Amino acid sequence: MNRNWVGKERLRGVLQRAALMLGAVCVVSTLGIGGDLAAAQDAATANHEVHRPSQVLKSTGVRKAGTARPKLVVLLVVDQMRGDYVDKFLGQWNGGLKRLVEEGAWFREAAYPYAATETCVGHATISTGAFPATHGMVANAWWERDSGKMVTCTADPKVKNVGYAGVEVGGGDSAWRMEVPAFADELKFQSGGPTRVVTFSLKARAAITMAGHKADAAVWFDGRTGAWVTSSAYSVASFVEEYAKAHPVKEDIGKTWELSLPASAYLYGESATGAVPPAGWGVTFPHALCGKGGDGVADADYYEQWSSSPFADRYLTKLAETAVDSLQLGRGKGTDFLGVSYSSLDYVGHEFGPRSLEIQDVLARLDRDLGELFAHLDETVGRENYVVSLSADHGVVPIPEDMQKTGADAGVLHLPELQARMEKALGDYDYPRPAIARVAGSDVYFVAGVYDRLKNDAAATHALIAAGEAQPGVAAIYTADEVRGRPATQSPTLRAFADSYFAGRSGDLFIVPQAYWLMDGTASGKAREYGTGHGTPYNYDQHVPLLMMGWGIRRGNYYREVTPADIAPTLATLCGITLASRDGHVLAEALLNDSTPDVR
Repeated sequence: MNRNWVGKERLRGVLQRAALMLGAVCVVSTLGIGGDLAAAQDAATANHEVHRPSQVLKSTGVRKAGTARPKLVVLLVVDQMRGDYVDKFLGQWNGGLKRLVEEGAWFREAAYPYAATETCVGHATISTGAFPATHGMVANAWWERDSGKMVTCTADPKVKNVGYAGVEVGGGDSAWRMEVPAFADELKFQSGGPTRVVTFSLKARAAITMAGHKADAAVWFDGRTGAWVTSSAYSVASFVEEYAKAHPVKEDIGKTWELSLPASAYLYGESATGAVPPAGWGVTFPHALCGKGGDGVADADYYEQWSSSPFADRYLTKLAETAVDSLQLGRGKGTDFLGVSYSSLDYVGHEFGPRSLEIQDVLARLDRDLGELFAHLDETVGRENYVVSLSADHGVVPIPEDMQKTGADAGVLHLPELQARMEKALGDYDYPRPAIARVAGSDVYFVAGVYDRLKNDAAATHALIAAGEAQPGVAAIYTADEVRGRPATQSPTLRAFADSYFAGRSGDLFIVPQAYWLMDGTASGKAREYGTGHGTPYNYDQHVPLLMMGWGIRRGNYYREVTPADIAPTLATLCGITLASRDGHVLAEALLNDSTPDVR
């Protein structure tokens, strides 16, 4: 873009922007991860071995003598699980989450380096070992310039969705927009023996990105009809058909979600400040699954309540166990793959925020479910025959109204108001009205031809950016030319947007919100329909757990900075396969070698 207009004024703005972002990073460091919640549970991991870059300590792990590869790879993703949740709640866990920490490798400084911290993006990164600039899944949905409409990351016009148990569903979804193969794709293609690939989630964008292009079963939930769904891109699994018929989701209607821990164990008040619960629920426990108006009908409101409850996590766990039994996963000649993405924490986080009883209780119950799943795998596959990795696709920002109680500068960045300001700024110049086709999260998409003209129109560009940066809650605005090609930069924020950029799908401008400001697309005059969100380059959105356990994994605490993109290359090394393209690296310090004891 032509920068002749920059001059001293623009240079001053750049310096101010750098100072602002540095200040924002400092705010995140002091308030984002540790400061907005309780102290870490250090005592719970006092006996866990610690590995730092400067020292390597002997540890034990699991590797069966004579077994060259794990028999089963288990990939678990907990949607919206912040990294600090492990520290905060570990002392209350006694099941699978606790086992991962105590028997596995815990990478405590895992974080996404990019800005597009959303579900589809994170799952694709975990699955492929690549960042969105490589795998192309830049958001849950983006503006498609050719069609002039929003498209979801998995929408595929060439396939049709298929509902299990005879339920009619619409649309078509696959991984065709993911530009590189998933780990599961490479495992299936490169393994010498037959490999089965099975994934489950409430969300299509989670199940599909984990499954890749050629899974044996990729299954997700349709909240409108209550059906479990796959598409013509994958096989219809008979065991899912049987389970869906025998255990319809509507069976849980009338159940009540009550607190599962002693009252003294909870860290927060009975109601979360700024919470926006699903229809039919209040802001305090208990939460009844009763549908619209409490009439006990399995309608869309009921399915939303169910998805936002631990009953959905329980169902996914049972589906996973059924897959292991029905397909004899981990007991064939090849290495099988099982992926499960637990979505309920994300729904609960959007509704009640991270400082809520609901978040704490969902995780306590998930801990028990994972304990059951691991015990089932121990019995059926063998403790020494499988490797498991757990991470999250993104974190979450505290609810702004809650964060304001700390005295921090927190608020809501109203995107419709920002769009109006930017349109007005172009009013003195000869541009189409409207000039902006869509604002989708951080991305601003112009009407065809506008951005190309702005590249050579210094005055209009300056007016546009200045108007946008004057909006309350905006820290900075970048252009596509500033991030294209992932240029070398000392700015972690600019680098975060560069790692998120994929030409043709990403926007023309990128909005950087101030720390603790929630980007909201709700129309002016209407109350927002959720409590909080994510999708920024701040640590509360980027910092996630990364835990690995089982075959070939060296137990310990690791403090090196890593990313969830490192999971797929590490699993690939354990399985003896090569990934086509990757941004991640092998977590070599957590891998057993021949000189390390094989059995705990």
